[in-house]
Amino acid sequence: MKSYHQMSKKELLEEQEKVVAQYEALKKRGLTLDMSRGKPSSEQLDLSRKMLDCITSESSCISEEGIDCRNYGVLDGIKEAKEFIASMVDASAENVIVYGNSSLNLMYDTIARAMLHGIMGNTPWSKLDKVKFLCPVPGYDRHFAITSHFGIEMIPVPMKSTGPDMDMIERLVKEDESIKGIWCVPKYSNPQGYSYSDDTVKRFAKLKPAAKDFRIFWDNAYAIHHLYEEKQDVILNILEECEKENNKDLVYEFCSTSKITFAGGGIAGLITSQNNIKDIKKQMGIQTIGHDKMNQLRHVKFFSEIVSLKEHMKRHANILRPKFETVLTILENELSGLEIGEWNRANGGYFISFDSLEGCAKRIIALAKEAGVIMTPAGATYPNGIDPLDKNIRIAPSLPSIDELEMATKLFTVCVKLASLEKLL
Repeated sequence: MKSYHQMSKKELLEEQEKVVAQYEALKKRGLTLDMSRGKPSSEQLDLSRKMLDCITSESSCISEEGIDCRNYGVLDGIKEAKEFIASMVDASAENVIVYGNSSLNLMYDTIARAMLHGIMGNTPWSKLDKVKFLCPVPGYDRHFAITSHFGIEMIPVPMKSTGPDMDMIERLVKEDESIKGIWCVPKYSNPQGYSYSDDTVKRFAKLKPAAKDFRIFWDNAYAIHHLYEEKQDVILNILEECEKENNKDLVYEFCSTSKITFAGGGIAGLITSQNNIKDIKKQMGIQTIGHDKMNQLRHVKFFSEIVSLKEHMKRHANILRPKFETVLTILENELSGLEIGEWNRANGGYFISFDSLEGCAKRIIALAKEAGVIMTPAGATYPNGIDPLDKNIRIAPSLPSIDELEMATKLFTVCVKLASLEKLL
């Protein structure tokens, strides 16, 4: 296709007339589709249905170490659940605390503890004049919502295909004691699907922050969410790298089964050093007597007696892969050569990141909504919802059916063309 940038004004106007007609025709279909969040589909949730049969009225509810999972206690999770969480991120079970269903809740609590009580004897963040956080962009909107909620100043850090700009990170954390942390999605990042290079992980492990209570919030949400059997990204183990650099307390790593089993009924884990665990458990002991051990036991039984985790994730990939391919094929067919958008093709994760012409993202989202397709708000992938170039859009293919995705993506490409033509004219 001929680039819009090479067209004469007359050609652009003719193209606009054609695209407007396509848009109006699609509007008349009365679409009502929601692509705003990366939710698992019902088909994916059904993969874990047999987990509901793992514990019945006839089942033993006693853990390997003789713990009655129906009762109070075991603040940091039963042994076999720790081992399961550890296996997801290639860690040691002794470095794991098992929580409830949500890693997001866990990250919120971790920030809240730092605000109220401080980290390992350091001044509570709420008592400091200024607290700052580094935010690789585009990034995960719910990360930014947490830091915004607590009044923490967010500093955008540009993302590269190898991870965030480490030159910038190294300089900032060394110079500024008020910088207390950084959000990271190190594998199949949200939304671009990038995985951090070995050099990036090693440089994170070598950081020498001015703040003694600086922590890397390593949200390894997509550690095992591959789309392709033959193309799987591999990243270094951040805890091991930190240990090598005598920096073992630097990282809080998070993961969960929210997109593996039941999104509202999974288990989450925090993986960190023994020093951090000791500090966290002192405060956790006030908050709870222990999380849902019956659900921990249910997960362990499901993945040991019914299906292997690797096989289970292959089944997820078999559902997700055609959806990603559908979106990517339509983007290629409809937009390649027009020079009005760029998009990623990741090996895993839950999103496709699309960059429009500058100043067009909000208009594209508004046009899609008017025609019945709700997408993640423009700017959501930046702190405070402000994309300075108004160009990044997160596409979430997981929830709709293939037929719905075809309709929604075709509409999206029409919206991209229409917004781009308006800008160029």
